[in-house]
Amino acid sequence: MDNNRLKEYAELLAKKGINVLKGEEVWINCQLDQIEFVRLCVEECYKAGAKKVRVRFSDNKISRLNYQYMALNDLKKVPEYSISEYKYMVKHLPSMLHIISDDPDAFKGIKQSILSKSSLAVRKKVKPYRNKMDGNYKWCIAAVPNTEWAERVFPNLKGEDAVNALWEAILKTSRVDGNAIQNWENHNQNLYNKRQILESLDLQYLEYHSSNGTNFKVELIKGIHWGGGAEYTSDHRIYNPNIPSEEVFTSPLAGSCEGIVYASKPLSYNGQLIEGFSIRFEGGKVTEVKAKKNQKLLEQMVNMDMGARQLGEVALVPFDSPIQNSGLLFYETLFDENAACHLALGQGFKELLPDGGASLSIEEAKQRGLNDSMIHVDFMIGTSDLEIIGTSFSGKKTTIFKNGNWAI
Repeated sequence: MDNNRLKEYAELLAKKGINVLKGEEVWINCQLDQIEFVRLCVEECYKAGAKKVRVRFSDNKISRLNYQYMALNDLKKVPEYSISEYKYMVKHLPSMLHIISDDPDAFKGIKQSILSKSSLAVRKKVKPYRNKMDGNYKWCIAAVPNTEWAERVFPNLKGEDAVNALWEAILKTSRVDGNAIQNWENHNQNLYNKRQILESLDLQYLEYHSSNGTNFKVELIKGIHWGGGAEYTSDHRIYNPNIPSEEVFTSPLAGSCEGIVYASKPLSYNGQLIEGFSIRFEGGKVTEVKAKKNQKLLEQMVNMDMGARQLGEVALVPFDSPIQNSGLLFYETLFDENAACHLALGQGFKELLPDGGASLSIEEAKQRGLNDSMIHVDFMIGTSDLEIIGTSFSGKKTTIFKNGNWAI
């Protein structure tokens, strides 16, 4: 891969992703096989003015060994040094760059009960710290290919050829073409314009219909804001949380949706794929899930806690998007969620609540109608014939999506 394009990508993540400002501290979370690109990111962060860049490495293969050999009680523990790190993050709010390169089947064969029970226990202990950080710090998730992931996306290619092909797909969908910074200025403006239109419609309900069987209605919170593209912290620092991103999204009213939705793409969850699934909602909660592959994993996901059975996000993504038009299934939510409209089970976004939502406690946010959960899991429901009708609080109906694309 051309080193100049990789430098441009690293610069994009530093300047638009986490928007490093002079004197800031930056943490980069990444996999062991990303070292060459991570070095580029570290340099770009320093060039942008960072006072200190800390890199934290992990490895899926080592994590798998932990699941294989550690006792469940030990997997559930969060060591004191990790709690100290979270306390530090809450106090100092470093900008966080998460560079992912996950094998979609990293934990295939590991007992699902071990994965769910250990992750739930850990999330319970760290969630209070995450809650305090939400809306108050800059973060960005982006991706770098590894061999296992690349060969899954390109099954007819092997090794370096597959990795180069995935690099090309990542850079193209991330708008890295020699003019990445300006591309994202324009893209952020386009997404912002859609957000403004949606907020002006004062929507109370969204109704989804498509020929695959999706027939679904969800209620929104009065005055809720829409997010997408560039976001702001509570002290007005701008950043791009996802690169790439095509979505405009908000959080619905917890416990107020009805109907059934059919997934249009597989879901990679806990290192395993859930395929061919549907989710039925009654009285605002999941009452039935069906999957052709990994049914039990899907059941465990929606039973993680009470909030896991309710929605935390509705996201609008045109079917005619760069990721969809690539013709690729990435087996990675960062990309696949930006190929089609999606929903998310679990935690909502308190920073989207009107009148200073980011400063609210979780209990205050729940009182305003936001869902609370240990999880936030996106799954894709967009199709080429999806229609979404919006109804305002005054009863006016507007076609938001038609034939899978924006109608506003």
